[in-house]
Amino acid sequence: MTTWTTVAHGIRHARFEPIDVSITVIHGRERDGLLLVDTRCNPREGGELAGEVAALDIGPVTHVVNTHAHYDHTFGNQVFTGAEIHGHAGIAAHFREFEGPRLEAWTADPSAAPQYDWTDVQLTPPTHPHSSRAEIDVGGRRVELIPLGPGHTDTDVAVHVPDAGVWVLGDVIEQSGPPLYGSGAFPLDWPEVLRGLVDVIGADEVVIPGHGTPVDRAFVERQAVMLQVVADVIREGHASREPIEYVAERASTRSGMPLEIVESGVLRGYQQLSALTG
Repeated sequence: MTTWTTVAHGIRHARFEPIDVSITVIHGRERDGLLLVDTRCNPREGGELAGEVAALDIGPVTHVVNTHAHYDHTFGNQVFTGAEIHGHAGIAAHFREFEGPRLEAWTADPSAAPQYDWTDVQLTPPTHPHSSRAEIDVGGRRVELIPLGPGHTDTDVAVHVPDAGVWVLGDVIEQSGPPLYGSGAFPLDWPEVLRGLVDVIGADEVVIPGHGTPVDRAFVERQAVMLQVVADVIREGHASREPIEYVAERASTRSGMPLEIVESGVLRGYQQLSALTG
């Protein structure tokens, strides 16, 4: 059994391998239903998660929220189709552009990416998509869903439990490793998203990242600064028409982020700037 940590009254958090995905369970009155944040990497892991939550013996999963579209947070959705699945209105489009083609390529040749286990995955977008702020009643408890601007993806949603002072942010923040510029990232806009969150997160509130242990507002602020360094270097390099590899090395040195992670952010940033400038 996985260890579940009580973050606040009625809010439990656990970290699941193989990639240290954060899962959060939120409830109000016990037995009135639970809200589950994210569903892991595939239907087998989703089924394992369903069993773990059932073993908590605090009620059924009636609501699921996807913090964003990436596979490690949504590919277990099909296990929870008896619940309302909430998420950003852009998830279905992200599936078509990014996750769907990746899944098709893997299905055609699993040996090319053996680190994934996507057998029998059925892409299951939210049944309740949101493009603006919404509220869910979970056992008499108000949970806020706040779609964010483009950052880690253009499908990011913040989950806020006001009475507990807890935020669940998905991969907009990462603690167990550096933030990743995955499929559909917006490296030039991401720092501004974090600064907007810093403006509304209380100094004493708890922030649950997409991977890792809970953090605080100061951590979010530090990560915004680090991502801004990368964004600034991307803009400088593109304006000077420097090769991507040189810009990636400079961004890595200045930000302290690993080169192999920064490279994808620089490439994505160059693509977006080139699209704007023609």
